[in-house]
Amino acid sequence: MSKELIVAIDGPAASGKGTLAKELADYFQYIYVDTGSMYRALTYKAVMQQIDVNDEAALMDILATTTIELTADGKTLLDCVDVSNEIRENSVSSQVSYVAVHPKVRERLVELQREIASNGGAILDGRDIGTVVLPNADVKIYLTASVEARGQRRQLDNEERGIASTLEEVCANLALRDEIDSTRAIAPLKQADDAILLDSTNLTIPQTYEAAIQIIEGVRQTKNN
Repeated sequence: MSKELIVAIDGPAASGKGTLAKELADYFQYIYVDTGSMYRALTYKAVMQQIDVNDEAALMDILATTTIELTADGKTLLDCVDVSNEIRENSVSSQVSYVAVHPKVRERLVELQREIASNGGAILDGRDIGTVVLPNADVKIYLTASVEARGQRRQLDNEERGIASTLEEVCANLALRDEIDSTRAIAPLKQADDAILLDSTNLTIPQTYEAAIQIIEGVRQTKNN
């Protein structure tokens, strides 16, 4: 019987990590864990309650009385309510990186992420999966693309979701998030030493998908021989 792998996909905002992870999870029949949605759900609740996202103690108070669940069909439930669309609003996107820098917040959410992945057969995407959350993951992919390419993709996604935005503000937001995520003191965004770089700037979604499948299949064959 083949070993079920743990796959870590890291990369900057709007690089397509979520889309790729969902498709790969479906292909390999693995569990998909959208770690970013966990931080977004907490951010959404903080914004709704007008809590300062720079106040770690206040955020931990929220977490203490909050349930965040990820369903098999890709929904994010906050206190049993589906907030999958709400957590993609610009009001959340512009604040989530500030929430993610807090050590205690990260510690608690990382615990949950590790629990979900502990039995293998899981694909997790985020910014520090291969470096911090699951440093011993069987497969590590660092997915990236230019800010311009990511901005165009995020703008199309916003249009499909009915979220008002302009390409200029989306690109500006992504550039700011890249800066915050890559320079934060705790678990900064970076490519793990043993991660495979996958630049999708000039690739279509199907091409990126096929490249990732080949990477995972290669590791799976090596581990089961």
